[in-house]
Amino acid sequence: MKMKNHTGLIEFTLLGIPHTEGLETMFFVIFFFIYLFTLVGNSLILMAILSSSNLHTPMYFFLGFLSIFDIFFPSVTSPKMLLYLSGQSQAISYRGCASQLFFYHFLGCTEGVLYSVMAYDRFVAICHPLRYMVIMNSRLCVILVMAACMVGCIDATILTAFTFSLPYCGPNEVDYYFCDIPAVIPLACADSSLAQRVGFTNVGLLALTLFFTILVSYTRIGIAILRIRSAEGRSKAFSTCSAHLTAILCAYGPVIIIYMQSTPNPLLGAVVQILNNLVSPMLNSLIYSLRNKEVKKALKKVLYRSGIIVEM
Repeated sequence: MKMKNHTGLIEFTLLGIPHTEGLETMFFVIFFFIYLFTLVGNSLILMAILSSSNLHTPMYFFLGFLSIFDIFFPSVTSPKMLLYLSGQSQAISYRGCASQLFFYHFLGCTEGVLYSVMAYDRFVAICHPLRYMVIMNSRLCVILVMAACMVGCIDATILTAFTFSLPYCGPNEVDYYFCDIPAVIPLACADSSLAQRVGFTNVGLLALTLFFTILVSYTRIGIAILRIRSAEGRSKAFSTCSAHLTAILCAYGPVIIIYMQSTPNPLLGAVVQILNNLVSPMLNSLIYSLRNKEVKKALKKVLYRSGIIVEM
């Protein structure tokens, strides 16, 4: 997407995480290891899915794409954040700022849609088990992933276009650790009320819509599970959804906290963004590897073949 600079402003300065002056070294160490664990954990899950024929099913097809997005999503903001936490320049170019905003919302929105798709996949698996492979055929799976990417791209294009169609004359200090809409728009030297309304409405409505679709799927799943007579059958049905449900709570929990605030708190906002950007992608790799026997077995095979573990 080509962004036109209306002002001649060539760069912004990221001021970092609010109210954390003097703690840069500690945060650098913490975020570096979280980011590293996120990359390694999701890469291992992706390798396990690709290398194990038992995991070539719709559920793991979507999980593989979730792992890919969980690698790229924190990579939008983390490298730059780690650079300035280590004492490097806090400057980011105008185009770099626009790109960061675009890819943050593209990947974040795409993941949100993918969570809804995965909830639908679990609904079909539990409520229509005999028709599962017929309904969730490979063609539909590819279409659903492509649709998720398309929705993310449209959403991010709208938000980025509205944000960077405004003129920026200075100051150029972004009071945040990356270029996000609430931090960039106040720097505009023109009326930004329309862009703010579009941004809030777009993000808010989309998040609510996706959360509602997940809620509908799991309500139907819950009703279906309660109708299962045997305790073993109910336990088995619930276990197939528990990892995905935990991942959804980790993803949507911080967002709900932010929207329930009566008055915005910059530090809490930053903490929640970090939970979404870094911690949730890391937890996803843990959740799906620890709570899923098939993934654990495939991971052991990958580690065994690579020589990291000696015996299974």
